[in-house]
Amino acid sequence: MIYAAWMSLYREESSGLGFGGTERVFAGFGNFTEALGNEAFLRSFGNIALYCALYIPAMVGGALVLALLVDSSMARARRFFQIAYFLPHAVPGLIASLIWLYLYTPGLSPVTDALDAFGANWNFFGEDEAIFSVVNISAWQWTGYNMIIFYAGLQAVPREVLEAATVDGAGALRTALQVKIPMIRPTVVLTLLFTCVGAIQLFDAPKLVQLRANTMGEDWSPTMFIYTAAFKGHDYGLAAASSLLLALVAGLLSFVVTKLGNRWKAS
Repeated sequence: MIYAAWMSLYREESSGLGFGGTERVFAGFGNFTEALGNEAFLRSFGNIALYCALYIPAMVGGALVLALLVDSSMARARRFFQIAYFLPHAVPGLIASLIWLYLYTPGLSPVTDALDAFGANWNFFGEDEAIFSVVNISAWQWTGYNMIIFYAGLQAVPREVLEAATVDGAGALRTALQVKIPMIRPTVVLTLLFTCVGAIQLFDAPKLVQLRANTMGEDWSPTMFIYTAAFKGHDYGLAAASSLLLALVAGLLSFVVTKLGNRWKAS
């Protein structure tokens, strides 16, 4: 971050119509001003905000439901399902994105063939549908991982508390909602914190989906904008400034999530 801060204060300028080489000049906060005035950079935060609104409730909610099901008294073969749910996370993100890119491609994918057989027409790379494709990739990869975390938290809930709830007449659903979830609030808050910070750094999935979904653009997410600015535009000052702004947003988001989580735990 210190090196990025130093880079963000300089920019490369060419002379002699580009034939005189380039020199590094001090730009002050010019790169930050350029980043904040760049419509593509600001739009990327809007895209990632929509992604978070769809992804975080689906992934965290799904992981919590799965953990509660595995922890229920009626669950069988718990170890098998723990491993089965966790396996997608063991697949590297880039490989997972490639797998789903294949499954999204018409003419190659058995998924699209099955949808066509039922008369359903869904373009995974459409202008409005592409974001759901990205959300699905991320949720598929991370739901099992967070399910394991929630399940570990549920295992720490005192059994006598659950037995007391059963004696008082609470059913499985009521016990889950009013006993188990409140007692693992710190685990839920920590998971939300890590998920939010990780979500705004999204790169692999949209970068590959963008190869087919041309409407997404190469600067769809903040990290994609930074990558494009640095390694395609060769504007390392702008990329460094944008990276620091992204880190600032991540810090502010962490603060907000922690504050809200502490209030929820206190309640």
